[in-house]
Amino acid sequence: MVIEFQQEFLSQVEAECQELIKLNWDETGTSQIKLDPDWDAYYELESLGKFKVFTARSSNKLVGYFAVFIGINPHYKDHTFAVNDTIFLHKDYRKGLTAVKLIKFAESCLKEDGVSVLHMHTKVDQPLDPILERLGFGLIEKVYSKHLGEDKWQKQ
Repeated sequence: MVIEFQQEFLSQVEAECQELIKLNWDETGTSQIKLDPDWDAYYELESLGKFKVFTARSSNKLVGYFAVFIGINPHYKDHTFAVNDTIFLHKDYRKGLTAVKLIKFAESCLKEDGVSVLHMHTKVDQPLDPILERLGFGLIEKVYSKHLGEDKWQKQ
């Protein structure tokens, strides 16, 4: 099975990725807040060069995606950062090096675009640590979350 990797515009993949988004959320979604993407905000960020989508396809079928936000950090004025929004591969395509190749492809594209630092966060119950360590990422911080809203903390 040949997997092809490419950078695509959100308009090319939004409709097609809905099934994968649902699978992603069912598998890794937080129990704290309901998934409710602001597609207009994503499109606006993409138009400003601040959001990018990288895809994995098998026989032209979307089987995975890796999306990042691009920005600056005032602590480090000489660098441009990419921070992952989400990464997901359909279960049928997780064997082998597909995830590694998708991340490496994105790294290459981001580097060409002038990004100098890529931050990756993963879910505690779905860690990508072995993959990220293999790719040379280092653990730099932990993130804790607390829901301050009045609604119940449950997966919707």
